[in-house]
Amino acid sequence: MKFPFFASFLIFCLWLSYEIHKHRNQEAKNRDAFWEKEAAANNTRRKSLDHLDYIKIPFDALPMDTLKEDPVILQCHKTLQELSASPIVNLTGISNTDLKLTYGAPNIDLLSCYDQRYTLLARTLQDWAAALAGKDFSLESISVLEFAVSTHTDVSASYKLLSSLYLKQGCPEKIRDLIPVAESLNSGMKKHILSILEEALSQAAN
Repeated sequence: MKFPFFASFLIFCLWLSYEIHKHRNQEAKNRDAFWEKEAAANNTRRKSLDHLDYIKIPFDALPMDTLKEDPVILQCHKTLQELSASPIVNLTGISNTDLKLTYGAPNIDLLSCYDQRYTLLARTLQDWAAALAGKDFSLESISVLEFAVSTHTDVSASYKLLSSLYLKQGCPEKIRDLIPVAESLNSGMKKHILSILEEALSQAAN
């Protein structure tokens, strides 16, 4: 009885040793590939940024006059006005290495600023929409959220709030229109956002 057990244990040890060796080799290859790519990225010359998808805030189409004296909304308006004075680009999910390869290493700091502004934009739009919805200005909140979605925000709270407002307005079919947008997101939040939309559609069906 002892020999079969010992043989099985030996086979397991050999298999485990092989798997560990294979994993370490793969890690080494991945590490080498990363540093090779990073070296190429750092040597990439500056390229034109003219063709970036710059975001313009459509103040004329947004509910700027609704509850404009509310402290939270007033701060959102102020932030948006400040953001509108500088370039804004959604670069969510794109690594610094890929940005340098595509647009040149000398542009990385500038691109990081563009993306940081977008992050602030997405959060501000969510705060604004939530404040409007909290005061029962559903249509106004929807207009803010629809703009946020058009910029491919990955703020899950925006999709959740927009879905709930569509249900409240009796427009569940609009939730389905959000799914292609969510599927196109280059973000780790994509699956979570899709699950939010699927849950909302399930509620609409019941």
